[in-house]
Amino acid sequence: SFPDKEDVHIDAALYWGVKPIENRDSAEQMKDGLVYAGSDPFYVVDSRMKSSIPYLVPRAQELLREIGHAFMDSLSVKGVPMHRIIVSSMLRTEEDVRKLRNVNVNASPQSCHRYGTTFDVCYNRYDAVNRPVRDDTLKYVLSEVLRDKRMEGRCYIKYEVKQGCFHITCR
Repeated sequence: SFPDKEDVHIDAALYWGVKPIENRDSAEQMKDGLVYAGSDPFYVVDSRMKSSIPYLVPRAQELLREIGHAFMDSLSVKGVPMHRIIVSSMLRTEEDVRKLRNVNVNASPQSCHRYGTTFDVCYNRYDAVNRPVRDDTLKYVLSEVLRDKRMEGRCYIKYEVKQGCFHITCR
């Protein structure tokens, strides 16, 4: 369901994104082009997120909220207890990418995360609003939501096996 290769993610990131930013201080000052994307009613930013910061281009932040909202709507319709998705990665500065590459051999120097267009959503962890449910049930519902967003032409998606997340780039 998610056959999108890295090249289409990069093309979309180059088209919709900001220029790569050298460091976090520069990102904090960049009011044009980036918006703060901290936790909200539809998603949670992972408290363990160390290799990126919660900023996205407006188009990506809107997509993230839509995905979180649609996920919660789907849970409600299916009678599944409420959960929020967990975002594990967002904007990476050039400095973040260099540091990450020192500890993660799979980290790409051309990461789409450098453009503010891309975020990762966990498929093996969720934030339980009330009582928890098995993660495989939640993964199935999240996959349906993401498939729909992809079919609407809203995003590209890559299923990351080793990282336990969906890598999502806005279109």
